[in-house]
Order: sequence, then C-alpha cells, then structure tokens
Amino acid sequence: MCLAIPAKIVEIKDNVAMVDFGGVKREVRIDFVPHVKVGDYVIVHTGFAIEKMDEKAALESLRAWEEVMKAMEE
Repeated sequence: MCLAIPAKIVEIKDNVAMVDFGGVKREVRIDFVPHVKVGDYVIVHTGFAIEKMDEKAALESLRAWEEVMKAMEE
C-alpha cells in the first residue's frame, strides 16, 4: 500500500521545497509540480510533490489523518 500525504510548502530553493507535515518538516522534490509557490499545499509521495491541492481539501485531509491517528491510539 502506498500513501501520499498533504503538506504545506514553507520554502523553495531550485527544485527542492521544504514542506511542513503538521510540525514535521522535510525536503521534497518539486519537479512534477514546477509552478507551486510558498504557501501552497501539495501531495507528497516518496519524497516527491506529485500534485498541488487546494487549501480546503488539504486541511480536510489532514483532519481526517488526525482522527485516524487518535483512533489508533485508543
């Protein structure tokens, strides 16, 4: 099973962006989404941003992930 997780771009340098996964920051390649900018949300899979997504959808997805994580803790 493969997972793709939404993240917010907080910095861009060349073809690498620093993204924020709810407090966890990682570098990802943005070769597949060359027109993104700081503040955009992207779906990240295996170190690559593979698709830009709108903020509303990203935040809904992140809330759903939080619910899953809470359920797993119980």
